[in-house]
Amino acid sequence: MTDQFALTEDQIAIQDMARRFTADAITPFAAQWDEDHTFPRETIKAAAELGFAAIYVSEESGGIGLGRLEAALIMEAMAYGCPATSAFISIHNMAAWMIDSFGGDEIKGRHLPDLVTMDKIASYCLTEPGSGSDAAALKTIARLDGDHYIVNGTKQFISGGGVNDIYVTMVRTGDDGARGISCLVIDKDMEGVSFGAPERKLGWNASPTAQVIFDNVRVPVANRVGAEGDGFKFAMAGLDGGRLNIGACSLGGAQRCLDEAVQYVKDRKQFGKSIAEFQNTQFVLADMATDLESARALLYMAAAKVTSGAPDKTRFSAMAKKLATDNGSSIVDRALQMFGGYGYLRDYPIERFWRDLRVHRILEGTNEVMRMIVGRDLLK
Repeated sequence: MTDQFALTEDQIAIQDMARRFTADAITPFAAQWDEDHTFPRETIKAAAELGFAAIYVSEESGGIGLGRLEAALIMEAMAYGCPATSAFISIHNMAAWMIDSFGGDEIKGRHLPDLVTMDKIASYCLTEPGSGSDAAALKTIARLDGDHYIVNGTKQFISGGGVNDIYVTMVRTGDDGARGISCLVIDKDMEGVSFGAPERKLGWNASPTAQVIFDNVRVPVANRVGAEGDGFKFAMAGLDGGRLNIGACSLGGAQRCLDEAVQYVKDRKQFGKSIAEFQNTQFVLADMATDLESARALLYMAAAKVTSGAPDKTRFSAMAKKLATDNGSSIVDRALQMFGGYGYLRDYPIERFWRDLRVHRILEGTNEVMRMIVGRDLLK
C-alpha cells in the first residue's frame, strides 16, 4: 500500500486481472460446477498461466513472488465467482510455498516446476480423524528405515484427496507433541497410498474432498521438507497465509451477495414500490456493507503484517480470519433473507454462497481456535 488506505497501482492491476479472469472463466460456470459436482481442473490450470498457482513462490523458483496482500486480492476476486475454486487454488499455493520456503534445492527442483504450472496439483495434509483443532496430536507415523520413511496413518478432510498429485504431509517422526512432527512430500502414485470415498458435503461441491490413507508407504528421506521435528512449525507458518486466503474468499463471496442483493431490492416491488425504498432495507444493506469493509480493512492489514514478518502476524491473521469468515457468513445470510423465498432457490446464486461460505468458519482452524490464539497472545 502507498499509505494505510490505498492499494498501489501494481496491486490494482493484479486485482483487475483476477477480476477479469473470474468474470470470463469462473462466474458463468460456477453454478453448474456446483450442481454437477464438477472439479474444474482446466479452469484451475488456466489460473496457473496467470501465475496464480505460485503467487508467493519466489521468482527464483518460477513463481511470481508477490506478498500476502496481493494473494488476498486474487483470492477475493476469484471467490466472487466461486469460493470453492478460489480456496482450492489457495491450498495449492500454500503447499507450493512450504516446499519453496523450507525445502532444499533438490526437492524444490524436483517438484516446483510442475506445481508452478499446475501440471501437478498439491494438497496440504495436517488434519486427521482424531486430531482437528489439536493438530499437534496427530498420529500418522513415519518410521525411519535406511534412506526411506515407512508411513502409516490417515488424513481427514483433505481438499483434492484422490484427485491431486502431491500431498505435503505432516507426520510423526519423534515423540508426542509438536516437536515430534516432520513434513514429507508424498506422491499419489507411491505404493500404499489410497483414498477414501469422496465426501458428501453441504457446499464446496466443485472442490473434491476425501481421506488420504497411507499403508506402509515408502517415502524417500529426500522427500522431507526441512529437518526432522520442524514440520509443525512449517504447518503453522503455512496457516498464517491460509487463514488470510480463506478470509479473503469470504470477502469475495460476501461482496458478490451484497451486489446481488442491491440489484434485487431495486427490481423487486412490494406494496406498490421497490423494496429498496423501505428504510429497513437500507439499514440492513448499510450494516452489511459496513461489516464487509471492516473485515476487509483488518484482513488487508494482517496480510501486510504476514508479508513483513511482524511479531504479531499470527494474532492478526487469526483475528482477520475470524472476522472475515463470521461477517462473510452473516452478510450472505442477510442477503438470502432479502431475496425471501427466491433466495432459497438454486435459480439464484445466494444459496450456493450461503453453503460455500459456511465451512470457512471451520477450516484453517475453527473460529473458536482463532479466539484462543488471540487471547493467548494478548496474555503472554
